[in-house]
Amino acid sequence: MRIFLTGATGAVGQHLVPMLVADGHEVVGTTRTPGRAESLRAAGAEPVLLDVLDRPAVLDAVAKAEPEVVIHQATALAGAMDLRRFDRSFATTNRLRAEGTDTLLEAAGTVGARQLIAQSFAGWPYARTGGPVKTEDDPLDRHPAGNARQTLAAIEHLETAVTEAPGITGTVLRYGAFYGPGTSLAGGAELAEMVRRRRFPIVGSGAGVFSFCHIEDAAAATAAAVRTGAGGIFNVVDDEPARVSEWLPVLAQVLRGPRPRRVPAWLARGLLGGQGMVMMTSARGASNARAKRELGWTPAYPSWRDGFRRGLG
Repeated sequence: MRIFLTGATGAVGQHLVPMLVADGHEVVGTTRTPGRAESLRAAGAEPVLLDVLDRPAVLDAVAKAEPEVVIHQATALAGAMDLRRFDRSFATTNRLRAEGTDTLLEAAGTVGARQLIAQSFAGWPYARTGGPVKTEDDPLDRHPAGNARQTLAAIEHLETAVTEAPGITGTVLRYGAFYGPGTSLAGGAELAEMVRRRRFPIVGSGAGVFSFCHIEDAAAATAAAVRTGAGGIFNVVDDEPARVSEWLPVLAQVLRGPRPRRVPAWLARGLLGGQGMVMMTSARGASNARAKRELGWTPAYPSWRDGFRRGLG
């Protein structure tokens, strides 16, 4: 099939392109950086320089590519994240999830594409009520932290637009927290260095639940979504949701760093902001049962315990 992939040189895209090519697909991959075009060509894709927020350029590029499947992986999450200003850190990504998604749906409809697959997120967007692990049928948070409202609204917009678009199969992949090569949680990367230098503490009870996903598993699940053509929403996470107080000491040990500090919630609130406190103390994890069942996907790293040891890169 012909596939139009935005964010083809990003965290997921750089692993996804060779998988799609290996499956026999023709891939047109976008990048905003001229210097990365050659890496796409070397991986077997046709590179296109494109800003996904440039509507006329997107419509033109998709019309020329004539894809059967459009995959939306464009984000703007490189660099340090300020948890106190969560929405500000996600401002461009939120536009890509809202305006960018709408434009790609319009373009896909114009060329008669059969499927559009879009990146979303599993974990903190879920309602912080009930049990610690959520399925795709559970509601999202109706009362998010004040500094994350715009980001959650953009996620909801993307998911609704994609799954309710007429005339096309819409597939939303709610990835877990990424780790592995090309992510912020890789050997020597920013987040890993914070943990190794004891700058990432356990806040309060450390009861926030994370669901992790190795970056190669995220790409493999995306390739499986193309292969099956399945529509709907899928949590793409590993088999073992875990509290911060459980996974963070293991990560520190793997990175050969000291045991994480513990910081009282009242002291950390001013440093982390409302959304940071949610992630550290009350976020929920996610179940991958639907993705396994309907996409025929099984994570190569079923647990972060083994993944941290073998897959950080």
